[in-house]
Amino acid sequence: QVQLVESGGGSAQAGASLRLSCVASGYTFSSYCLGWFRQAPGKEREGVAGISKDGSTTYADSVKGRFTISIDNAENTMYLQMNSLKPEDTAMYYCAAVSAWNACLRFEFRWWGQGTQVTVSS
Repeated sequence: QVQLVESGGGSAQAGASLRLSCVASGYTFSSYCLGWFRQAPGKEREGVAGISKDGSTTYADSVKGRFTISIDNAENTMYLQMNSLKPEDTAMYYCAAVSAWNACLRFEFRWWGQGTQVTVSS
């Protein structure tokens, strides 16, 4: 069973940086995509970024150039470095996974964690 545990959320002012971490376990498939999606109150879920085992990445247009996703395969840990934060980045961020890269490109994740809150004030 896939387990995903996020950490690193919190509060920040606009323009600041935060880094989210996600420890993943329980998956045995040889290829996979890990990623992040977010959801703000009253808004639809929004895919943020995804990364494959070989390091290929995909980003939502809203975060390109500001957020960087990375992975440490040895530690089964994924990171989301968020720079130049904006108030509109405020949301619950979820670490997520799916076994197919094509699905990841559409941010169609199958498993996700409990989420970590990110709040950005102006």
